Amino acid sequence: MRIEIVAIGTELLLGQIADTNSAWLGEQLAEAGVDSHFHQAVGDNKARIVLALRTALARGDGVIVCGGLGPTQDDITRESIAEVMNVELVRDERVIERITAMFVSRRRAMPENNLRQADVPVGAAIIEQVRGTAPGLICPLGNKVIYAVPGVPHEMREMFDRGILPDLRRRMAEAGEEAVIKSRVVRTWGASESGLAEALDDRVAELDHREAKDGSTLTMAFLASGIEGIKVRITARARTEAQADELLADEEKRVRGILEERLGDIVFGVDDQAMEHAVAELLVPRGLTLGLAESLTGGLIGARLVNVPGSSGWFRGCIVAYDSAVKHSLLGVPPGPVVSAEAAERMAEGARAALGSDVGLGITGVAGPDEQDGQRPGTVFVGIALPDRPVFSQQLQLPGDRERVRQFSSISALDILRRSLIDSGG
Repeated sequence: MRIEIVAIGTELLLGQIADTNSAWLGEQLAEAGVDSHFHQAVGDNKARIVLALRTALARGDGVIVCGGLGPTQDDITRESIAEVMNVELVRDERVIERITAMFVSRRRAMPENNLRQADVPVGAAIIEQVRGTAPGLICPLGNKVIYAVPGVPHEMREMFDRGILPDLRRRMAEAGEEAVIKSRVVRTWGASESGLAEALDDRVAELDHREAKDGSTLTMAFLASGIEGIKVRITARARTEAQADELLADEEKRVRGILEERLGDIVFGVDDQAMEHAVAELLVPRGLTLGLAESLTGGLIGARLVNVPGSSGWFRGCIVAYDSAVKHSLLGVPPGPVVSAEAAERMAEGARAALGSDVGLGITGVAGPDEQDGQRPGTVFVGIALPDRPVFSQQLQLPGDRERVRQFSSISALDILRRSLIDSGG
């Protein structure tokens, strides 16, 4: 089954409101095994809404319309759906009673405009409203369907779960199309999107020509996520959730093996696992604690680390030594340039000593826009102090403006720490 999403509202086109509803609906449809190949955003114009609905119905089995069910003159989703269905609108007394009762319960007078929300296309079923005033609609057109829900996110989500999803599942069961679509995201740092695609090119080609007897499918896509790296999304379509999970687990293992062989240890997590979680998973089993000293990142790394549940058990703390004098007096950085490999190493050792941790991480550099200590913007030094190993440092040259350099520095420093812990037996 193919369902399109049409988001209604001129404010979406003007960028005044982000269309988070379509993203959420797309995710829910995928989990239910429903294909959603197109999403549209349309302004508050009846002719264009009608065109969008007819286009969506021509391409698929149904459409979810989100928004435009309010009481004002520019809320014209009901009228547009009625035109597509070629039917009249009728006023539903049950909806009027419910809206009236809501206003009475709030001791407010009901504006006449709210009666418009009781207008229903002939032949449509109502998804009763439990949180607001506008009911949702289920509008059959032969063997196809239009669903309409309010644009208010919490109202939309509740109606989808209670009204739309059960109807979709019924339709899929009747058509013998029940399926599960699940995805897993393999997260990487240190390789370009093109480099990843090249490394996995052969495997992507194999999946494109894969023909499974059980009808299951596997696909792969690459998602550039800025300062969070490049993600490889694996999507499985199967008859059951267990089968989809098995396909994903096998493919994740294969992808990890290919990437490690061709690009090294660039995979640090899956799905919602951020770089800080990867570091925690290496520290905790070994009983190691971490102390941190930051300069150009100004506490960004520490903020990431405390996002990990239970971080108080292994993260000792952070010294934000932004002023050079603090680096000298508190962390033992010798007089002279503070943007250097030596300074980063002394910061790592100083953090470990001052905070009483097993591992020390220090970072210094130039965020820009001006040079410092003869180093150009984007120059970063990361120092690592590990147990039973000499302190060492790594130099980076990072792109972007001041903010991007600081953000890239944060995740890059954590990645260097992650790799160092792996190399040392973590």
